[in-house]
Amino acid sequence: MRRPSPLTDILPRLVVLVLVLACTGAARAQAPESERASLRFRYGLSSRQGEQVDVGPGLTYSGLTPNDVALTLMGWAGEYLGGQVDLQREAFELRDASSRVTGGSLVRGSLGPRGRLSLGPMRLELGAGYGFAQLPLFGGFTYAPVLQRGVRHAALISGRVLVALPAELQLEARGEVPLTISAHAADGLKASSSGYVVGAALSYPVVRRDGWTGRVLLDVQQAHDTMELEASGLRSEQRMRRIGLGFEVSLAGEGGTSRPVGPRQAFVALSVVDAETGAPLPGAHVRVPSLKTPGTSEELVADAQGQLRVLLPEGAQSTQASVDGYEDATEVATVSGGATEGAPVQLRLRKKAPKTGSLKLKVVQGKDSAPVADVQVVSGKAQLRTNKAGELLLEGLEPGPVAVSMSAPGFRATEEAAVVVAGQTSELVVVLSQDRKGELATLVGQVRSARNGQPLVATVTIAQAKVRTRTDKSGTFTARVRGGTYRITLSAAGHVTQTKMVTVREGEQAILNVDLFPRGR
Repeated sequence: MRRPSPLTDILPRLVVLVLVLACTGAARAQAPESERASLRFRYGLSSRQGEQVDVGPGLTYSGLTPNDVALTLMGWAGEYLGGQVDLQREAFELRDASSRVTGGSLVRGSLGPRGRLSLGPMRLELGAGYGFAQLPLFGGFTYAPVLQRGVRHAALISGRVLVALPAELQLEARGEVPLTISAHAADGLKASSSGYVVGAALSYPVVRRDGWTGRVLLDVQQAHDTMELEASGLRSEQRMRRIGLGFEVSLAGEGGTSRPVGPRQAFVALSVVDAETGAPLPGAHVRVPSLKTPGTSEELVADAQGQLRVLLPEGAQSTQASVDGYEDATEVATVSGGATEGAPVQLRLRKKAPKTGSLKLKVVQGKDSAPVADVQVVSGKAQLRTNKAGELLLEGLEPGPVAVSMSAPGFRATEEAAVVVAGQTSELVVVLSQDRKGELATLVGQVRSARNGQPLVATVTIAQAKVRTRTDKSGTFTARVRGGTYRITLSAAGHVTQTKMVTVREGEQAILNVDLFPRGR
């Protein structure tokens, strides 16, 4: 027999390739479609190698032949039982170098019941029925053979495996074995026959409509048949490998289309936990995109382990979780096309910061910062007193600035401001001054010329206190008055008189420096 053609080498390798794809990708794909009926048409070419041995010199042949067509109709009465009809025409040519010696066509056909069973991403089908096949026999002389047609009637056992791959691809592997009932040559001579057929197909959906799906497919097949005439011992053997393109129309199964129309979907596992401790948060409310009403969201509730499993459409989908006492958290779940399970998503929630803050107050006196006990502190409606350490804690304060007033016997009353931060304790140290009631205040200052900054001999008059004094050569002056607010007049020869308002406290010292402007000429 001659060396096989290149196509003979390619087809087995192609089958191995699609099987590898099935093993690596089937776990991530959706289950094969469960159609109600399907019609498949395939067109391609075949590569043959054969020989016929008889009492003469025999005959061998090989070559490529176009116009190989097949039609398969399959229907299902329910989920598990159905039937199939298959018709196949094989164009046949016998050549001597470039010259055609003879040719014609051969026909195969089968029909019978089938059963199917889905196993995750795979579907198994088994069939048994009647098979008819015409097989090549050659009569005449070796140098001028004539194609005749042997016939085989057989009980046919067949099987098919469908495997769903990522990206909506679907792999099919199939095979059939005939159990010969009867066989004979064209002239009715009895014969025996055996054989098998195996094949594979890779398909992809190109059309989706309400109720049906159209798929294109690349189909390969190998057939091996033998026939031997009982009377003459003539034996014919044929190995044929086919490759072709096909189109299959599948009607949807009961209750809907063969696959949901619209965006593809996948399940995603969500978990809601405390961001600091990692502890699950049971009963968390989770908002996810709605599949029933696109463009809206629906709210689900996590289980006792803070988990839930949701069905999301393809793409990047926003999920949001909320729990009382925690800040809301948002994460993005990514659903890849063709996948049945998306990557798990964890939503980590942080506890909300308290709405109020507190202020730790410490009251001291003098330069040695000795604590002052029993100081009355007023902040809003709260009235409290410092302890022996001069400290006080104000709680439940609104965030932001807060005014605090303090008073104690023998000390001047004072008011301070502090800033309260939610969830934190701010600190404030207040220094109280001793109350010096009855002691005169001291007013000191200097008078200068605004032209050159030289000290001036000026008159300082405080009418309310009945005080009138003059500056010395350095322009300085000193006056003692009771606490209060005074109008002070300062005048010097050749300069414009000025009046200033000054407030002083009893027992304290105030400084007043004035520059007098020269009179204009």
